[in-house]
Amino acid sequence: MATDALYNTHVKLLAFDFLSLTPAPSDPFAFTRPSGNLLLTRAETLGVVTTRELKPDRFLKFSVDDGTGCIPCILWLNHLTSPYFSRRNPSDVRLVSEAATRFASQVQLGAVVRVRGRITGYRGAVQITVSDVVVERDPNVELLHWLDCVRLARMYAFTLLLMCIRKQ
Repeated sequence: MATDALYNTHVKLLAFDFLSLTPAPSDPFAFTRPSGNLLLTRAETLGVVTTRELKPDRFLKFSVDDGTGCIPCILWLNHLTSPYFSRRNPSDVRLVSEAATRFASQVQLGAVVRVRGRITGYRGAVQITVSDVVVERDPNVELLHWLDCVRLARMYAFTLLLMCIRKQ
């Protein structure tokens, strides 16, 4: 497993792991865990929406609490007015804008949501720039997410340990 093996993969992370990420010195779009062995660009988390700040037609800022901490998230809603999207096909931009508006309406205080998106930095803190949101209805989904995160973290740590041993 190379250090970039998870580069464009939505990695399941608990808040305490996510909040420990730091910008990678070798890549302006990637973040690393304290061990510095893996480059991460995308994340998935699951938890309860604890804060919600809506600026209509601009963005929705919200936090997701998974019990280990709160992950800040931002969902951009300015697709129709942003110069960034002006070069793209208008019908595609409209679809993206409609999806973002639908996601924003689903993010309500107290809702259990699964959030996926790019890991970005803003004012020295990490956040998720949201690409999709799913409201979860199964009460067991939080526990299953925790178990997945722990299992995957152990698997990555073991794989990295094997890589280090083989290099020696």
